[in-house]
Amino acid sequence: MNLESGWVPVALSSSIEPGTSAGAVVEGSEVVVWRDNSGKTHVWEDRCPHRGMRLSFGFVRGDHIACLYHGWQYDTAGQCRHIPAHPDLDVPATIRVPTYRAEEKHGIIWATSAADAAMPELADASGSTCLRSLNVDSPLQDVQAALDRRGFTKLGENAGTCTINSTLLFIGLQVANAQRTVLHMVVPAAANAAMLKQLSRWAEDFRFALESPELAAAEVA
Repeated sequence: MNLESGWVPVALSSSIEPGTSAGAVVEGSEVVVWRDNSGKTHVWEDRCPHRGMRLSFGFVRGDHIACLYHGWQYDTAGQCRHIPAHPDLDVPATIRVPTYRAEEKHGIIWATSAADAAMPELADASGSTCLRSLNVDSPLQDVQAALDRRGFTKLGENAGTCTINSTLLFIGLQVANAQRTVLHMVVPAAANAAMLKQLSRWAEDFRFALESPELAAAEVA
């Protein structure tokens, strides 16, 4: 699923603190995920309209994000509000960054441009604990097949659950490109350090099995 057709997971909620930003890639398109100082998240095209610099390299000040290159500042609607080289300029409304709808649910930040997209639902996700985001150099179909063999239950087009070491794991699937898939993993319940360590070790083994030439053949067979 792409950003134009439905909700796509782009980051764990815990990875984007207030006043910070990070870059993500969805099917080859670069986006910036940032959180203003009030705690609200935003997902935009990761490009300053001025010279094309990635906004994820910039800095957040209050409810604005500024480009690292020349300091152009944008409000939460994507509108440029201040150009340091021309402080008295009434900035034209045409200078703005394309934005996506952003929402946080199940410990994950999701984005879309679709007006009627349905969010994956969990019966009970109270006290969710973010585990990690895992980059796997493997196509989505191979990752999906490997998860299916572990009892993956789909909840929508790009999310689902499976039970690992007796612990339920919620996974949002983000396609970075044709050869890379990102797994955003959340335990939909309170989890202690030992449990998270065990699940993290499983995640590393899962990635190694898919990326290792010898093991990947058996994994997708």
